[in-house]
Formats: sequence, structure tokens, C-alpha cells
Amino acid sequence: MGLPAALVDGYASFRSGRYAAEQERYHRLGEGSQKPKVMIIACCDSRAAPETIFDAGPGEMFVVRNVANLVPPYTPDGGHHATSAALEFAVMSLGVKHIVVMGHGRCGGIRAAVQDSSPLTHTDFIGSWMRAIKDVTRIVPREAGVNEETHERHIERASIEHSLANLRTFPWIRMKENRKELSLHGVWFDISLGELHAYEEDGAEWDAVKG
Repeated sequence: MGLPAALVDGYASFRSGRYAAEQERYHRLGEGSQKPKVMIIACCDSRAAPETIFDAGPGEMFVVRNVANLVPPYTPDGGHHATSAALEFAVMSLGVKHIVVMGHGRCGGIRAAVQDSSPLTHTDFIGSWMRAIKDVTRIVPREAGVNEETHERHIERASIEHSLANLRTFPWIRMKENRKELSLHGVWFDISLGELHAYEEDGAEWDAVKG
């Protein structure tokens, strides 16, 4: 079987549209090396693509996507740590200046962790990957009168805060942040409304980004 028609048509549109308009830029990127200033750790969810949300051009952002946009703690145990390896490459080799953890509303991974009845809770990979969120759910109890959707939003945002804390367990991230060579950010995207909210660490508050 060949590529799905939607992909072939999309590629044709890219060639005649964006590539044609930015051909020189693509040539420069192809002949040189990438030098993005921003790294985004985002969810795999097809509805929340950071390049689209931030209207980024080619070469502008180093993007890593995983289920529920999680950052694991620093654990150099010889295991397979794709997100940690990407962080190391972005910080130590590319020299990014900003790391942004980007979550979103109605995250299926978060829902699987919050709802023990989810069929994904005890599977081979997602259940294990999302285990860290259980710690988050324990410190963010469901308040009286709060519906399920709102509670999940609280967990989604708390998970981003948890990932920011985990970023600081990486010694080279902590060192660069202390030297003001690197800054860490948390954002949450409302898919339905197209709104972005940023976490202000000084006041531990989430504020809408004016666009």
C-alpha cells in the first residue's frame, strides 16, 4: 500500500505553497545546521501542534512530543530515555535559550491516569508512562462541586508544574538556569477556544496570554 492520499496531497500543497515561498530558507537550513533558540516539550495529541500554535517556521523550534507532554526526572541509569536524550541534545549541543513544557485541555493521557477505569491505565506502556501522574493526582484532590472536566484541567496544569520541577533535577539545566543562560516556561493550550495560558512561577498562577 502506498502513502495515504491525504499525505500525498498535503505534500503537494507544501511543495507549491510554503516550500516555494521559503525555498531559500530551506536551502540554508539544509546546507547548514539547526540553531533553534526554543525547545518545546508537547503532547502527541494531533490537535495541539506547537508549530501551528506558535506559527513557527522551519528551524525555529526544537520539538519533542510524547504522551501527556511529560518530563521524567534525571535518571541516568542506562535505560531508554528519549525525552531526556532530547533535552540533553537541545541544551548541551544546540544551546537552546528556552524550554517550554506545553500541555493542553482534554488530554487523553491525563484522563487515563485520573480515571482508573480507563482501558489504558494498566497497559504495557501508557500505564507505566503515566504512573508519575498518580503522584500529581494525590496532591491535587478533587474539590467539592468541581466537575470532571475542570478537575482534569487542574491535573493537566499541575502536571506541567511537576515537569518544570523535574527539569530542574537535570544538573546542566539547573546550572544554566542559575547562570541566566536558560529559562523554563509552562503553557497550557485550550483546544476549543484556541487560548494559551502561561504559568507564572513567582505567583504560582496561570494567566491567559494576550495574542
